[in-house]
Amino acid sequence: MASRKSIFFILFLISFAGLANAQDILPFREIPPAAKVYTSGTLMGRMTDGLGFRFYWATQGLTNENLSFKAGEESRTIGETIDHVYTLVLMFTNAVMEQPTTFPVESNELSFEEKRAKVLSFIQTSSALLKMSNDEDFERYNLVFQSANGSGQKLPFWNGLNGPLEDALWHIGQVVTLRRMAGNPINPKIDFMNGVVNN
Repeated sequence: MASRKSIFFILFLISFAGLANAQDILPFREIPPAAKVYTSGTLMGRMTDGLGFRFYWATQGLTNENLSFKAGEESRTIGETIDHVYTLVLMFTNAVMEQPTTFPVESNELSFEEKRAKVLSFIQTSSALLKMSNDEDFERYNLVFQSANGSGQKLPFWNGLNGPLEDALWHIGQVVTLRRMAGNPINPKIDFMNGVVNN
């Protein structure tokens, strides 16, 4: 498993370096082909692909003006909601990579385009690892949190499902609603059932 993680970490760094300069080739414009067999790993990978597809289109074509839009005084802006999704996806991917997540997560130095590319790369990495996972691997995919003061927490992968994975999906839906309110709805030709964009 250690060699597999090392390979994917290297692939992630290479892919992110390329994505930062090639926004037109970001992953999840369409859902990747389905696996030939149903396993715990391929099912989890497919769920993660769905997250990537929805994040891609929820954030495609957002303007700087959109990023500062919010529904009310006490609500998050679209940009702040995307920052939260960044943290949630990082937490989930770190669990699959068997790495801790250190808080606070800093992403303010990244541009919106860089954050978007990184979130999609995180999702692509976790999806690929999950699709190769067997049942025993999930015992190691713990959520491990560390803070600057030395405190921490460790939770099983089950909590990663009902926690950051589902929470990220929840907030991606909020981005879709908020951008519609801001006058910039998502592409109406997206077919979420089949994971494609109709012509």
